[in-house]
Amino acid sequence: MRSIWNGAISFGLVSIPIKLVNATESHSISFRQIHLADGGRIRYRKVCELDGEEVSGAEIGKGYEEADGSVIPITDEDLAQLPLATAKTIEIMSFVPAEEIDPLQMDAAYYLAANGATAAKPYTLLREALKRSRKVAIAKYALRGRERLGMLRVVDDVIAMHGLLWPDEIRAPEGVAPDEKVSVRDAELDLADALMATLGEVEMASLHDDYRDAVEAMIAAKAGGAFEPVEAAGEPAGGQVIDLMAALEKSVRAAKASRGEAEDEPADGAGGTGGADAGDGGAEVTPIRRPAAGRKGTAAPKAVGGKKSTATSARKTASATASAPAKRATKSTTKTAGSAASARAGSGTGKKAASTKSTASKSRTAKDSPAAAAKKTKAATPRRKTSA
Repeated sequence: MRSIWNGAISFGLVSIPIKLVNATESHSISFRQIHLADGGRIRYRKVCELDGEEVSGAEIGKGYEEADGSVIPITDEDLAQLPLATAKTIEIMSFVPAEEIDPLQMDAAYYLAANGATAAKPYTLLREALKRSRKVAIAKYALRGRERLGMLRVVDDVIAMHGLLWPDEIRAPEGVAPDEKVSVRDAELDLADALMATLGEVEMASLHDDYRDAVEAMIAAKAGGAFEPVEAAGEPAGGQVIDLMAALEKSVRAAKASRGEAEDEPADGAGGTGGADAGDGGAEVTPIRRPAAGRKGTAAPKAVGGKKSTATSARKTASATASAPAKRATKSTTKTAGSAASARAGSGTGKKAASTKSTASKSRTAKDSPAAAAKKTKAATPRRKTSA
């Protein structure tokens, strides 16, 4: 590729000799102006206003026109003598994250090629530093008679530079946004999201200029004498009021059909835009498939076991068991040792008394009662055999 500018990148005290090469090219078809009567070429000739003579390119220079119409001649030597550090240098000023650059500032793109063997090392150093930092370099440079702003970034293994417009060259978007205050419903946003998801992504390399292809085909047909003009399709009427929800739904269906995807059937009773008025806008109304409120599964009631809680019964049984020994001890005051042992056996402890002493120690409630004292006395007195 032919270089359009030779200079150097100033990276601190490091100087990198480079060549500037156009990174883009235009494939648009250009037309010539002709005379309709005979097809003759119409050319522009540069003529001096003072003497009316045609002037060649070698005789043409630059000049600045004042407000009163007078012209001040400016030569290339005048411009070369300006104290401009960026006349032959791309001076890097700072490094910033790429997202801080407003795409509105993007201008022409260039490739920076290392100029000579000595430039390979510093060129590679700057390239790898940009890669590792994940930042872009902001620089100043002079091209075609003016100082410009640029952004350096890495493309594959090459440093590319994008010309940037100066911040004061970007117009503020005043008066561009709609004046009307409108609100967007969640259902409309959901449909817009569905349409975006259905359209999906695209390989940028697969995009091409269909209009240019059509123009080239027309030129080839006319050159061969087989061109037949086709009536242009009528343009849609402007300002047509449509149902936005219906248009979004129809767009989703069309996008799915173009991708060969099956169309979802609308749910019965699902809410949609509905209404006969939707047909006035030329858009077909299809209910939105939303889950009905009653269709949402409700949690089944928790299964309750057949057994009732025994906590209350246990508390009642324990209370009854605690009070039983005292009652039994009171009643057994006048009874014999045998009947007292029977009463202690039914006190609810679930154990049979092996001896009178062990039974009395387990019955905490009755141990201090008079009946308990009597029982101890009888147990301590040995039985005597009666003689006949």
